[in-house]
Amino acid sequence: MAIKQGDKLPAGKFRTMGAEGPKEISTDEIFKGKKVVLFSVPGAFTPTCSKQHLPSYVNNYDKIKSQGVDTIACMATNDAFVMDAWGKDQGVGTKILMLSDSNAEYSKALGLDFDLGKIGFGMRSKRFSMVVNDGTVETLNVDESGYSLSSAENTCGIA
Repeated sequence: MAIKQGDKLPAGKFRTMGAEGPKEISTDEIFKGKKVVLFSVPGAFTPTCSKQHLPSYVNNYDKIKSQGVDTIACMATNDAFVMDAWGKDQGVGTKILMLSDSNAEYSKALGLDFDLGKIGFGMRSKRFSMVVNDGTVETLNVDESGYSLSSAENTCGIA
């Protein structure tokens, strides 16, 4: 069953790139006591994700932060090296926390995974966004096609 508005996030772990290589980061470290915008993409370096989805958050960083958001995080089912390279390619800097869910374990825990094995891509995360306040989902947007529901503009009410 998929997570929904009002639910507490399940505990989990991600990988992110640290100064000395990939490091583990827990959901508590990311969400506890914080307001976080988390969005997920099916894959780094893919056309919609690179040309529209991630840039919508990078370009609206100041507007999002002005709403009291502590962290903006991007999750994908790619390894930490790929997420780091994609962040560098997209000029993310320190604006977006790039989270690796390489085995889709957290996507599965959220009930927001899907299988693209038939085309050789394996398990992936659905395209979604959520606003999380101290570990509780305040809003959740899941796109079945495109990225309009999970864009920064829609998720954060930016005109």
